[in-house]
Amino acid sequence: MKKIEILGTGCAKCVKLAENAREAAQGAGIEFEIGKVTGINDIMNYGVMVTPALVIDGVVKSVGKVLTVEEIKKLL
Repeated sequence: MKKIEILGTGCAKCVKLAENAREAAQGAGIEFEIGKVTGINDIMNYGVMVTPALVIDGVVKSVGKVLTVEEIKKLL
């Protein structure tokens, strides 16, 4: 099972990235769990200074942009 995390404070871009990640994982037929990390200190523990960020299985894959569904599928 893939663990997908969205790092961000809940802004519109963070919400859109979460939607795209969910759609990408479902479209790829992957079993997944999606979570949100909203605490500033928790986000900084990943070494992320700009949100939104996408983390897959504990590895930061994207910072500061909203990836498309297709871009996320490639990362999964």
